[in-house]
Amino acid sequence: MGFALLGTSGSYVSVRDSHRWNLKFQSFTLKERFVVGFNLAKKFRAYNKLARLPLCKNGFVDFEERKSPDEVRKEIGQCYELIHRLGRGVVYLGSSRMGPGHPHYSQTLELAREIANLLDCTTWTGAGPGLMDAAIKGAQETGKAVGGFKIGKEAGEWTSSNFHPYLPSETYLTCRFFSARKHGLVDAVVRSSNSDKTAVVALPGGVGTLDEMFEILALIQLERIGSELPVPFIVMNYDSFYAKLLDFLDDCEHWGTVSKGEVSSLWKICNTNSDALAYLAEFYGLPFPEKGKHETKMRSARKL
Repeated sequence: MGFALLGTSGSYVSVRDSHRWNLKFQSFTLKERFVVGFNLAKKFRAYNKLARLPLCKNGFVDFEERKSPDEVRKEIGQCYELIHRLGRGVVYLGSSRMGPGHPHYSQTLELAREIANLLDCTTWTGAGPGLMDAAIKGAQETGKAVGGFKIGKEAGEWTSSNFHPYLPSETYLTCRFFSARKHGLVDAVVRSSNSDKTAVVALPGGVGTLDEMFEILALIQLERIGSELPVPFIVMNYDSFYAKLLDFLDDCEHWGTVSKGEVSSLWKICNTNSDALAYLAEFYGLPFPEKGKHETKMRSARKL
């Protein structure tokens, strides 16, 4: 079987084989070698081998079968298995750059400890450094279950190992694929019964945190999450960290790109740990005594 180059359009290369099939493949730069996968009909499997197409004097396109879809599906299954073993609970999204010396670290540690006690559930994070680490340590102080979906790169630096420095290996999964990791972080908060007490807690963070926040927010908006059993989504606005983001969303309302009150109805903005705990207690109908509120406020004030 032969392929003939018919032409290019933008980042696409169109080719036709000897059986008059038109195929379209996407590239990113024609000056580099890249791999694109395609499947042939069963009777042509013998030809499903590497082929090379000349695109210019110094460039070739390599075609070979991609295996990553199967690997992604397998990794997603491993995420689901881990959640099944440890149980759903509260997922914390937050910066990997805010370490123990940052005031938001100590606030997060306290918040995770108090929420774990209040909801008596598993604590889930991206199993990375920074505020994720604070949430893990806070939950561990209660003796409750902790799980995580680790990734090989955090805060722009490659981690030295695929292993977490102190979590037991059976409580976390090191993901190769961001898509699998996101599936895990989403599934960990899906409520399957009224007894499930879960939540999403968005802590201060950067690009990765915002990516995860808005993906989950969109899923809630489209009723892919919480259509039958709502899931509370809390944004921790420590020191007005998200003030400008909230202003931007108000501007979106002004421009008509989101409906008035649409976003504010999907999440709860909390400025303090006490606000977040009181909201969760009310959401799930749990007692949160005034003494607990006062103690939480006092601890937060001392750490500011």
